[in-house]
Amino acid sequence: MDILGVDIFDFGVLIVAVWAMLPAYVPNNVAVVAGGGAPIDGGRTWNGERLLGDGKTWRGTIAGVAVGALLALGLNIINGTAADVLNVSLPEFPATVMVAMPLGAMLGDMGASFLKRRTGRQRGAAFPGVDQLDFVVMALLLTSIAAPEWTLETFTLPVLTVVVVVTPFLHLTTNMLAYMLGLKNEPW
Repeated sequence: MDILGVDIFDFGVLIVAVWAMLPAYVPNNVAVVAGGGAPIDGGRTWNGERLLGDGKTWRGTIAGVAVGALLALGLNIINGTAADVLNVSLPEFPATVMVAMPLGAMLGDMGASFLKRRTGRQRGAAFPGVDQLDFVVMALLLTSIAAPEWTLETFTLPVLTVVVVVTPFLHLTTNMLAYMLGLKNEPW
C-alpha cells in the first residue's frame, strides 16, 4: 500500500517504525494495568468538569514512564542481535529519549483527557483521531526537544508515515484485547 509515495508494507520501514515507537506504545497500556490510587488532578475541576479525571493517576503514570524507559533500555541491549535477525538497521535509544518518549506518551494521553473534559466527553468516551494519535504527537514532540538529531535521523518521512498509518490500527487492536481481558471498560 502506497501512501504519499511510501510503501507502508516495506518490511524494513515497518520494523524501524514499530521498534522506534515501542517505548511510546507501551506506557499507556502499563498505566491501565498498574493504575489506581491518587488522581493527578487531585479532584480539581475547571468550569465544573474534572481537569483530567480519575483515570490519570500518579501510580499509572510513573509505572508507564518507568516501563517505557526500561523497554528502551532492553531494546538497546538486544539491538545488535535483533538487527542481524531482522536484517534491518535499528535505532538505539539515547538516555534522554528513553525518558522523553514514554513521558511524552503519558503527557499526550493526559492532554487528550483534558480535551475530552473540555468538550463534555466523559471518562472512556470515544474521541476518534485524538484517542489514537495523542500519545504519538506528544511523544515525538518531547523526543524532538530532548534529542532533535536522533529524532530527525530516526523518524524519516517513510517511518513517520508508517507510524501515523499503523498506530491507529495497533491502538484499536490493543484496546480491544484489553477490553476482552477485562482490563478496560470500553473497547476503544
